[in-house]
Amino acid sequence: MWRYIGRRLLEVIPTTFGILLLTFVLFNVVSGGSPAATILGKGADEKSIAAFNKRYGYDKPLLVGDWRAEDGSFRPSKAFDSQFFNFLKSVATGDLGYSSKLDEPVADVLKRGVGPSLSLTVPILFLGVVFALFLALLSAAYRGRVPDRIILFVSAALMSVNYVVWVLAGQFLLAFKAGWFPIWGYSGPSYLVLPVAIGVLSSLGMDVRFFRTAVMDEIYKPYVLTARAKGLTPSVIMTRHVLRNALIPIVTYVSLSIPYLFTGSLLLESFFGIPGLGSVSINAIQSADLAVVRAVVVLGALLYQFVNLATDLLYAILDPRVAL
Repeated sequence: MWRYIGRRLLEVIPTTFGILLLTFVLFNVVSGGSPAATILGKGADEKSIAAFNKRYGYDKPLLVGDWRAEDGSFRPSKAFDSQFFNFLKSVATGDLGYSSKLDEPVADVLKRGVGPSLSLTVPILFLGVVFALFLALLSAAYRGRVPDRIILFVSAALMSVNYVVWVLAGQFLLAFKAGWFPIWGYSGPSYLVLPVAIGVLSSLGMDVRFFRTAVMDEIYKPYVLTARAKGLTPSVIMTRHVLRNALIPIVTYVSLSIPYLFTGSLLLESFFGIPGLGSVSINAIQSADLAVVRAVVVLGALLYQFVNLATDLLYAILDPRVAL
């Protein structure tokens, strides 16, 4: 098992480098390099553009700096004075650059958005997984009978409704017409109740169907028959044995949602005026604030990588056969 864990940890190094290289190419080469003309406007003169590029480092070479000094001598240290190596150094030190739109460090912009995003997405993930697991186990326990058919029918109905429809219907019927919830803003816990409920409800159908499938794959295996022969109750069999062995696909499914805890829910934050990372990303894209957009992309990509790493390590704990 330790060799498996060590191998997965070593794989992080080239993967991280590849993520940073691809991100740099997308934002500094493919996008056309400096965003000075977009941000300063068409009427900006060459002097203003040059000052902008010098302030944000766009005047330096892309990949490798000019290692030659004025007298023609070799200066190896100057080869690392380029946009790419400065980008690597800034990420390693936690310096994500400077927002050209807000005129403040990108790290400060992201810090303000992390709290609202987590306060929205963590309850959605936790409540969604708990409710979906409960309904999936209940459906599997009564497979083929009335409760199972009702749960499957409701799950299919929930899956058939578009995400935006849930948002608009919730705002119009429950917030505007009934007045039970605030429509817009982020001033207290009451502002999160409706978006959290919509987030849980919109994903519940798909989650229940997937979890039920994972449970049903285990329910007819020999160890379940053995547990029944020993006289264990159905609830003990489902929770201690079936659920435990069905955790591998469930953990994989849930792990794919974890990076969104930090990058935010774009639609919910936009519709309900929650100042999270989702709103920060949309505002940065609209204002061509490449430093903020790039930081969000890097953050999301690295989160996916480390969540996948944690998931693979968790596999080895849940199922010793993974080490083989």
